[in-house]
Amino acid sequence: RGAAARAGSEAASEQGQEEEVEDRLKEHMDNLLDKSAKARQAALQSLRLALSSRTLSEFLLERRLTLTDSLEKCLKKGKGEEQALAGTVLTLLCLQMGSGPEGEEVFRSLKPLLISVLTDSTASPSARQSLTVASLWQLWFYWQVSLLQDLVSCLSCLEGIFSPPSTGEVGSAPAQHGPLHCSALQSWSLLLTICPPSHLRSILDNRWLQLPPLLTSSSVALRILAGETIALLFELAQDLEEDLCHQDTEFLCTQLKVLATESNKYRAKTDRRRQRSIFRDILRFIESGEYQEETIRFGLECMYLDSWARQRTYQAFKEVLGSGIHHHLQNNELLREIFGLGPPLVLDAAALKASKVSRFEKHLYNSAAFKARTKARSRVRDKRADVL
Repeated sequence: RGAAARAGSEAASEQGQEEEVEDRLKEHMDNLLDKSAKARQAALQSLRLALSSRTLSEFLLERRLTLTDSLEKCLKKGKGEEQALAGTVLTLLCLQMGSGPEGEEVFRSLKPLLISVLTDSTASPSARQSLTVASLWQLWFYWQVSLLQDLVSCLSCLEGIFSPPSTGEVGSAPAQHGPLHCSALQSWSLLLTICPPSHLRSILDNRWLQLPPLLTSSSVALRILAGETIALLFELAQDLEEDLCHQDTEFLCTQLKVLATESNKYRAKTDRRRQRSIFRDILRFIESGEYQEETIRFGLECMYLDSWARQRTYQAFKEVLGSGIHHHLQNNELLREIFGLGPPLVLDAAALKASKVSRFEKHLYNSAAFKARTKARSRVRDKRADVL
């Protein structure tokens, strides 16, 4: 009887917490129509945090039209920061709703507005960056029902943003546009992973040649993205059993080797270390086809990133969800479908309890680790220690 009472009490407590969360969300949605831009931005920020850390599909499906209408007004009337936040919330809304007809309806209604702001060179770079992600995610989610012309037009739009005017001019781009170029290239490369073979072949034939000049960019993030995208294109070409032609593949590998060993002091140490590590992996793949596999653990599960396409997809989701990525990998049906993880696991209380380490056990482990670390450091610091 006592166990049943505790179970009932826990269920009532969970329901109460859920209702409290939903009430707060309704309040944030109401504040999207506030006259104060500051209040609207605060509401968008709260919605962004809520949608990235929880799965709220049913709640959002019932209110999608209201929320979509409010986000459209923020995109039309708001300025840079508000537009950027609205684009991010729109992306998370799509992720929460999945690839059903309701989500496609949102995409169709907002597509003209998204493309309009995205191609407007006078618009805020931060807003264009956010909308780059929003437009690509909507298209990527609904690729099974979207027309090829939607995909091709989006690819062309993104190419127009990240492509250098001509060789050697990449570094002259305004500094504030660096993140926008990165976002556009990241989005373009993600769309390549769902490109039909017919259009992908035309990209492999000529369009990809605009990527090697980006390896000389002054932005370390853009250099790394360009290198990863080149590796992705080599992988896609292998899958199609096509040769990726370059006027001088040997020169390309030389460029990659320079970036994999660069030690210029004028670059930050962390940037140099990150660049060398990633370009070593890129060079190894292009020369020998070997990919450095990575394991992602979440809850009681794990998944393997064993290709550049899979890594690009994961990194794009991580960029949008931040620290909420593991929660969504466990519970979001769309993400689990994309990564081939199957339906969400249903675990009973006993299994969950067995999988968790108690606070006392964590304390004992941390104490032991601290003592061992202190002893090791003391030996090194001791002046009488042998110097090897």
